[in-house]
Amino acid sequence: MIKTLQKLVEAEHLTREEARSVIERLMSGELSPAQIGAFLAAMQIKGVSTDELVGAAEAMRSKMTRIECDLWPIVDCCGTGGDNSGTFNISTAAAFVVAGAGICVAKHGNRSVSSRSGSADVLEALEINVSLDPNGIERCLQEAGIAFLFAQTLHPAMKHVAKARRELGIKTIFNLLGPLTNPAGAQVQLVGVFDSRVQRMYAEALRELGCQRAMVVCGADGLDELSNTGPNHVVELENGELRESTLDPEVYGLTRAHKSDLRGGKPRENAELIEAVVSGRDHGPRRDVVVLNAGALIMLAGNADSLDAGIEAAAASIDGGQALGKLDALRWLAPLAMASPGR
Repeated sequence: MIKTLQKLVEAEHLTREEARSVIERLMSGELSPAQIGAFLAAMQIKGVSTDELVGAAEAMRSKMTRIECDLWPIVDCCGTGGDNSGTFNISTAAAFVVAGAGICVAKHGNRSVSSRSGSADVLEALEINVSLDPNGIERCLQEAGIAFLFAQTLHPAMKHVAKARRELGIKTIFNLLGPLTNPAGAQVQLVGVFDSRVQRMYAEALRELGCQRAMVVCGADGLDELSNTGPNHVVELENGELRESTLDPEVYGLTRAHKSDLRGGKPRENAELIEAVVSGRDHGPRRDVVVLNAGALIMLAGNADSLDAGIEAAAASIDGGQALGKLDALRWLAPLAMASPGR
C-alpha cells in the first residue's frame, strides 16, 4: 500500500490492475481507516484516469450482489450527483416514462448524499419499498419492466468505505462509480456528470466495461442530466466509437427553461412533482426536461431512430397513461408496507 500511495503522491496514474487490487482490498476490509483516507484523498488530488476508473469499477462489480434478468436491453438512467443544483429527481421520473415505452429499466440509485432527495428517498415518498431482496427486484423487472436497485443493499462491501467518505467530506472516486456498477448489468445507459472534463473519460470507461450504447451528458448550468435550460455537451458511445456533440433542446421544439423551473425540495415535494409529470397533469418545463431525458434513452435503446422520435415516444408514454401505469405497477409489486420494521 505504501508504494501505491507514493505513486499517487507523485502524480503517477495506477494501472488498471493496481486500481482493481486496491479497491478489492479496501472493500474486503483489509485497509485501515488511515490508509483508506490517504488513498481517497491522494487519488482525488491527482485526478482519476480511465484505467483507474475501470479497475475500480471491476473491483466493485466483483463484490456486488448481481441481479439476473433475461430481458434485453436493460437500461439505466442516472447521474453521478454532485451538481448541487437542487432540481427534482429528473432521472427517476424519466425511468417511469421509459418503462412506459416498453423498455426494461433497472434504476440504480441511493439515498441523498449532497442533494435534498436521492432516488431512494423520493421512491419511498412515492410509497415504493426500495429495500427488496434480489428475488423481489427480479420479479419487478420481469412483471413491471422496471425496478429500483438500491446501492446500499446490493453493494454491501461499501460499508468498509462509508465512514471514511463521510469524514473526508469531499468528492472521491466512489462518486463516479455508481453508474458504472449497475447490478443488473445494464447494456444501455444515459449517464449525467457534473463536470464536462470527465465526460470523455467516463464514456471510455463505459466502453471498456462492455456497455453497448450510452450517452454521457453534462447539462446546461452544470446539471448532471440533459437540461432544457440551454445547450448540453454530449459524448455518445455507439458501435465502440465515441462522438461528441452539442444538444440544444430548442432544436427539438422544447422551450428554454430557467434553472429555477426545475427546482425541487424534500422527498415528499419531489414525489408530488414526479407524479404530476408522469400522470400528464404537468405540461410545463418539468415535463419537458423529463421527456428530453426519457426520449434520449428510448433512442439509445433502439426503440426510436432519432431523438425527435424518442421525445415523441416519451410524450406518448405519459399521455397514454403508460408511465403512470408503471409507477402504479411498482407500488403494487413493491409496496412500502413490505419494508423492514422501522423504515
